[in-house]
Amino acid sequence: MAGPSIRRLPIAGQIGVGLLLTVLAAVGYYVTLHTDLASKIDAAHRQTGDLESKLAQSRQAQASFIADRDELQMRQQRQKDLNKILPAETEAASFLSALQAVSNIAGVELNAWQPMEEKPEAFFAKVPMRLEISGKFHQIGKFMYEVGKQDRIINLENLEISQPKVEGDEVTLKVKVLATTFHLLKPKAAAPAAPTKPGEAPAEKPKEAPKGAKK
Repeated sequence: MAGPSIRRLPIAGQIGVGLLLTVLAAVGYYVTLHTDLASKIDAAHRQTGDLESKLAQSRQAQASFIADRDELQMRQQRQKDLNKILPAETEAASFLSALQAVSNIAGVELNAWQPMEEKPEAFFAKVPMRLEISGKFHQIGKFMYEVGKQDRIINLENLEISQPKVEGDEVTLKVKVLATTFHLLKPKAAAPAAPTKPGEAPAEKPKEAPKGAKK
């Protein structure tokens, strides 16, 4: 047995053996504790790295979201501005309202107006309206100037001036003019193909006879 063997040793040997056992126990405890702490520290470092990576991804996603949101708002604003300049609908009431507002600003009388038939083009349609206005010479000029300042595109053409009257230092005129605005045309939907019966090949287009061939 180890007990009697140690007892046979001299006092110095017993003390040495005791110190050795104590050191071995301390070393074992230190190694066990250090290994456990090291593994916990490594796990904490890995968790910290994962959290930092997720935080960076979240910040990047937030930055992308903000950029996409700003771009969407900018596009929406551009679309609103475009709709003011070239709306998708005729909006005849707003067209007339704009002309009436301009006539009030210029001080001219909007005596008559007559909407005319639209004239479709490739991608837009012309919306003409015949106007009859009257006012002083400088008021007529201001009316045309204010029309050109509108958000919506409005052209004035076919100007006819009549019945000039001198009133003091001013000249009063009656003017007939064609005011034309525009709106976008909606793209036409493609015509659906004719349905075919199961197992039946689609109908072929008739072939044209070559030029010069006898019928």
